[in-house]
Amino acid sequence: MTIVVGHLATPEGQEALDASIAEARRTGARLVVVVSRRKGTLEGASAGDHEADLAALGARLSDEGVEHEVRVISDSTDVAEDLVLTAEESGADLLVIGLRRRSPVGKLILGSNAQRILLEAPCPVLAVKPDRR
Repeated sequence: MTIVVGHLATPEGQEALDASIAEARRTGARLVVVVSRRKGTLEGASAGDHEADLAALGARLSDEGVEHEVRVISDSTDVAEDLVLTAEESGADLLVIGLRRRSPVGKLILGSNAQRILLEAPCPVLAVKPDRR
């Protein structure tokens, strides 16, 4: 079994990672973590921060005892496409994404990336949101 998760350094991204780790531990699944980076966003000090973040991510996954792979897509132009293609390529059984809270009007329209992932994913999608506490 393979689980793909989209990861960002946000509360939503952290919740998605937490949920995917829990599911991977429960099922013995392999975890593929997708880190999408937009072209030109890693310059100077931020490049060092990025490397430190990736090292911390790898260490956490190892500490959690889950089989994992971290895929960094450096010239990403479309996060939804990155996740859907990774799910297809890896034969994913589950795709995990984080959703942010929206205003009452915003709830009428799901975020475009989330909507595309839900519609185009080749497997079930687990959408999680961070706890407000």
